[in-house]
Amino acid sequence: MVKAVDLLKEAIQKLKTIEIETPQLDAEVILCHLLKVERIHLHMYPEKEIPREICQLFWEAVEKRCNFMPVQYIVNQQEFMGMDFYVEEGVLIPRGDTEILVEEVINLYQEYYSPKPVKIVDIGTGSGAITISLAKLIKQSEVISIDISPKALQIAEKNALNLGVQEKIQFLEGSLFQPLEGKSYCNTLQFIVSNPPYIPRKVVEGLAPQVKDFEPWLALVGGEDGLDFYRQIINEAPMYLEDEGWLAFEIGYDQGEAVSMLMGKRGFKEVKIIKDLAGLDRVVLGKK
Repeated sequence: MVKAVDLLKEAIQKLKTIEIETPQLDAEVILCHLLKVERIHLHMYPEKEIPREICQLFWEAVEKRCNFMPVQYIVNQQEFMGMDFYVEEGVLIPRGDTEILVEEVINLYQEYYSPKPVKIVDIGTGSGAITISLAKLIKQSEVISIDISPKALQIAEKNALNLGVQEKIQFLEGSLFQPLEGKSYCNTLQFIVSNPPYIPRKVVEGLAPQVKDFEPWLALVGGEDGLDFYRQIINEAPMYLEDEGWLAFEIGYDQGEAVSMLMGKRGFKEVKIIKDLAGLDRVVLGKK
């Protein structure tokens, strides 16, 4: 049998040769996933002997990483807001930056609504990261979760079930506000939130292979200038928000001004840009 330390050493070397950015982290995450242990375990017991069948699975997974498949798809997991989300190919991997959007909505809830119940619509559900975090962290919330991808909704529902909030969420398939049309949602929502596809088409083509070759383009491309979905959502949102209700977006680092202007033109007030930890524009929000 092979020792963990030797197995990892060989895998790290292999990942380094093809310039994977985080070879040690990736190799350790894969091995821990297969062994069902925390990473600290590998550092405490480097001499641990790894069974042959685990070694085989490990090398199959490392091969996938060498072909630039994201680690999250290999281990079917990504952490978000302190919770573990199931992910697989066909659904966008939740990013840490998106936590800022969730935190801002929670802050607005606490400032303007708590402890009253609120109705939230999340457009572009993906794995359910935003939807489920809000349902979990705002106790008095009902969330309507919309996505055009049946695959995304299926995974989001699985995550809602795993994280115990399926009762609070209604999952609807369709594009933007289309699933709400003709239903009694006009002027009833306290929040509309979205992390829409916002990367300009030509930029997506130049992204790293692990993004452009694996993550769904449907969840990445926001038209020629990246603003298509913002325009449509900003235009229609006032029909569904109650007076003083909030619209909150995640945005690309260079889109703060453009999205703010679109919201201002549509009559939103108190429009504000929030920066991420790197000091880049990350969230825009405004009040009807």
